[in-house]
Amino acid sequence: MLLFPNCKINLGLNILSKREDGFHDIATVFYPVPVTDAIEIIPASANSKTIAFTSSGITVDGKEEDNICIKAYHLLKKYFPDLPRIIMHLHKSIPLGAGLGGGSADGAFTLQLLNTKFKLNISNESLIKYALQLGSDCPFFIINKPCFATGRGETLKEIALDLSDYQIILVNPGIHINTAWAFSQIKPTLPKQSIESIIQQPITSWRSDLTNDFENPVFEKYPSIKEIKEILYKKGAIYAAMSGSGSSVFGLFPKMDLPSISFPEAYFVRSVKL
Repeated sequence: MLLFPNCKINLGLNILSKREDGFHDIATVFYPVPVTDAIEIIPASANSKTIAFTSSGITVDGKEEDNICIKAYHLLKKYFPDLPRIIMHLHKSIPLGAGLGGGSADGAFTLQLLNTKFKLNISNESLIKYALQLGSDCPFFIINKPCFATGRGETLKEIALDLSDYQIILVNPGIHINTAWAFSQIKPTLPKQSIESIIQQPITSWRSDLTNDFENPVFEKYPSIKEIKEILYKKGAIYAAMSGSGSSVFGLFPKMDLPSISFPEAYFVRSVKL
């Protein structure tokens, strides 16, 4: 059985406060974007090892046991001891450490794939709770619809936001932004206007009102990321911003008016309909 975990963009991102547990309270809107990885799971024979894992595409660094897909399997195995041995393959296309939530999507989709494939009958509400044990962004990918997110990003409220009249140009320059460093550059503060209200305004107002608090420090340290945003606006983007703590930048364009833009060959660039 095969699923295609999609990525997300952040429409606005405010860092509101630092919590006693060391995390930060944020406010953002998550919006799903159809740029995907692929995960396949099939049952293994009884004498196989618990998980036979392989991967292709973009290399995922680190120990195999630290891969979020494998963690998702072992998480469900604790609650469902009869979960069979499996063969799992991950094809990685979403850039890593790019502010797109690709790893979080892989973990959440693995939970859903195991649930469906082996008829575990786990409710969406329970899947969200399991997903949170994998990471703060993972619950969003169980819902996978536009959501206003608060808390660490796990408190989710579905919102009516339809961007189907637009296309997105998504650009990643291959720069890895250290999330801990990015948070250390922010002085948490309450914004004058909530992202939840700004997002309901005409999209033409987003350029002046909808902000990502990570942009200033990231742009200062990595001017080439700032340049991507400037190019997207020069080419006619209605709205452009960095996603998450970077380094991916996206621009929203009218569906029938997508410009031709040239970026360095090493950049990851996708044009997709929303």
